[in-house]
Amino acid sequence: MADKKRRITSVDVAREAGLSRGTVSFVLNNTPGQSIPEATRQRVLQAAARLGYTPYAPARTLRSGRSDVALFVLPDWPQGPTMAALVDRAAQVLGEAGLTLITHVHAGHDDGLMKLWSALSPAAVFGMRPFTGEELEGMRRVRIPAVLPPSEQPGYDIGGSLWISGVGRLQARYLIGKGHERLAYVVPDDPRLSALGRGRAEGAAQACAEAGLPEPVVSTIAMDAGSAAEAVVGWEATVTAACAYNDEVALALLAGMRAAGSSLPVIGADDIPAARFAVPPLTTVAQDSGEIGEHIARALLRVLNDEDPALELPASVIHVVERESA
Repeated sequence: MADKKRRITSVDVAREAGLSRGTVSFVLNNTPGQSIPEATRQRVLQAAARLGYTPYAPARTLRSGRSDVALFVLPDWPQGPTMAALVDRAAQVLGEAGLTLITHVHAGHDDGLMKLWSALSPAAVFGMRPFTGEELEGMRRVRIPAVLPPSEQPGYDIGGSLWISGVGRLQARYLIGKGHERLAYVVPDDPRLSALGRGRAEGAAQACAEAGLPEPVVSTIAMDAGSAAEAVVGWEATVTAACAYNDEVALALLAGMRAAGSSLPVIGADDIPAARFAVPPLTTVAQDSGEIGEHIARALLRVLNDEDPALELPASVIHVVERESA
């Protein structure tokens, strides 16, 4: 038996199976044009299984010209259940196509992604935010075949018009439909979420503009009842309803209203499990993050097949869940 403290190689498998290294290599690499008897092939695979053999990714990449890794580059956002559902479904779709999904949270270090390209040689890369020109050039230099977004476009975000600003639009439209004419948009003070919060607030402003109403008052709060209460008091009774960046912000806002002795309709986003247990139960915008993840994964696969990577997210991936808070 081979030493379990080191990586098992095809040489170990050949020794275990009692076959030549060449024969074993043909079987393990599924080399085309080779006539390997089925009994011999099974002998090799059984020996590999006994030893716990796994292919060595860099060597496989050199042979095939590309790895079987798909890489999702995520900004430094808090990673909650919404993102987890997106990644899980994308991993399933890519896995069915023979690709392994790896996620990387990019904190913005200049050389971090270049080191990643070199280490993984990914077949496909998806960015939750636009890549810089330098990052795109680095991917071109190492010949990564599939990249989304494909170019540096300011403000570009796959599905952003629906998934980000679209959430804000839907929140505001819901409240406007209830007769509210002066809205607030409440965002958290977490700097990692500033761009997303701004995008959702802009979506709400678009809905207000379409209805001929003034744009929402944007308030930034810390995640505590005191900060939320200060925002509520600061509205001086001019605001009649509030959109919250997400359900956690909405819960903080409800607590702040209780502390301030106030009560306004509030709508959140994400439909986290705690939303239904809020006091009052929280009206929110739910997102089918799994479906979004599937669309992203299929767009990456289209790029790999030299097909049109355009991603159209159906409006059905977001919808209002109506409860008692608004």
